[in-house]
Amino acid sequence: MAESFPVKPKLRPTSSKLTPTPEAKYWRSFKIPKDIETTPSKSFTFPINSIAFSPTAPHDFVATHSASVSIFSAKTLEPKPPISSFSDTAAAVSFRCDGKLLAAGDLTGTVHVFDAKSRSHLRRLKGHAAAVRSVNYPRAADKLHLFSGGDDSVVKYWDVTTEKCVFNLLGHKDYVRCGDTSPISDEMFVSGSYDHRVRVWDVRVSNSGSVLELNHEKPVESVIYLPSGGLIATAGGNFVKIWDVIGGGKLLYSMESHIKTVTALCMGKVTRGSGEEEEGNRILSVALDGYMKVFNYAKLKITHSMRFLEPLLSVGFSPDCSTRVIGTSKGNLYIGRRKAKVESEEVGVTNLQWKIVDDEPGRKVLRPSYFRYFQRGQNLKPSEGDYLIKRPKKVKMAEFDKLLKKFRHREALVAALNKRNPEIVVAVMEELVARRKLMKCVSNLDMEELGLLLAFLQKYSTMPRYAGLLTRLANKVVESRAEDIRSSDQLRNCIRNLKRDVEEEIRIQQSLLEIQGIISPMLMIAARR
Repeated sequence: MAESFPVKPKLRPTSSKLTPTPEAKYWRSFKIPKDIETTPSKSFTFPINSIAFSPTAPHDFVATHSASVSIFSAKTLEPKPPISSFSDTAAAVSFRCDGKLLAAGDLTGTVHVFDAKSRSHLRRLKGHAAAVRSVNYPRAADKLHLFSGGDDSVVKYWDVTTEKCVFNLLGHKDYVRCGDTSPISDEMFVSGSYDHRVRVWDVRVSNSGSVLELNHEKPVESVIYLPSGGLIATAGGNFVKIWDVIGGGKLLYSMESHIKTVTALCMGKVTRGSGEEEEGNRILSVALDGYMKVFNYAKLKITHSMRFLEPLLSVGFSPDCSTRVIGTSKGNLYIGRRKAKVESEEVGVTNLQWKIVDDEPGRKVLRPSYFRYFQRGQNLKPSEGDYLIKRPKKVKMAEFDKLLKKFRHREALVAALNKRNPEIVVAVMEELVARRKLMKCVSNLDMEELGLLLAFLQKYSTMPRYAGLLTRLANKVVESRAEDIRSSDQLRNCIRNLKRDVEEEIRIQQSLLEIQGIISPMLMIAARR
């Protein structure tokens, strides 16, 4: 009989029935505004290695790709003329604290300094023997120096005005791929390397090497200071770890939510409310698995996750919490902007062809006066008073089950033997034993079916899982069908093989008993101690 029961109104049959949390709604609200339009420009297919936001309003952002640095307007999201003064791929980029200068490193080992507004080339800092993968300006008041790290395993502290290296900070033994400057001190800097080490530097004591060394246990891809200046986050492998720098480098938490290498970290912020806004800092991580994760390090948990279609290499979040940018390995930029009092379920996507995906128009709401109302399918949202009718599921029976149901016992045993699944065959045999029909079935088997049974017994009788039933059955089969077995060479071979396997199993059991006899006294002596 069909079962019926009332259902709740507005029930959604898909996975979207889970109500998103307020924080999930906040991160989903970042999308391309409909009033912003961009026109096609150059097509770039190179990975987006680095993204940086200007620390001053209106917070323009830059992205490095190939041998260029593209600058985007924060208001219109349109690209400005790119900076192409590189002889090789640009790998790292950073704004000065006042947003007027822009520094970028390339694979030739040179650090370039540009005017962010006019894009004029101001300085070339040459000193690295290999590619420069990390460039960082101090965050506070120092406008004359910057840090850089390269594949030559050296961290350099530069005087930009004189184009000279003030300090060579040595200690890493492999590529230096990332770094960040302290938010509370212009003299402190942290760097991460493929030697699995993260080092904290203080240029005031540069002669004594790094002031702190941390072991991430994986090649370090990204490292950032948290806003307090006392904690740092490191990414390497599929781990993101939080460290207490002030507490001597104590590991506070290790997050393993990605399934592939985490490539970049950045700080984000959650703002809510219309009057007094409640703010909370978050760590944004992106990885080659295509996921962006939002980590609340105050509560030590993942608060949001978003899936993209490509491996992700870089991420940036604007200081005014209005724009989020993600760069991919295929040269696409996922740009999202948040509107006040608007929450969206979709994420705006644009690539370096400046193509924007708009929201799909929604369909009309179904009403009882529409013909389509009576043709609706499984995605219907039931209303109050509707009932969901469940039909009993039809049970699919195997062939041997059907034969057992019809009391055709011999045919059921043969059908199970043809399946060659020991679990099924033993289950059918146990059912026949319960019905007291197993030996009758064996006596009625013809020569071909008897050979099938003996082959099964020869293969599985010595297995401990089935030996209890099959060994006794083999003895009875040999006693009851002895004449038939003597008259067939094939059946005699089966019995010969069965005898050999049983004798081998007996020898193994005897050897195990001898070993047990040797070990047992030793275990008793060890237990007394």
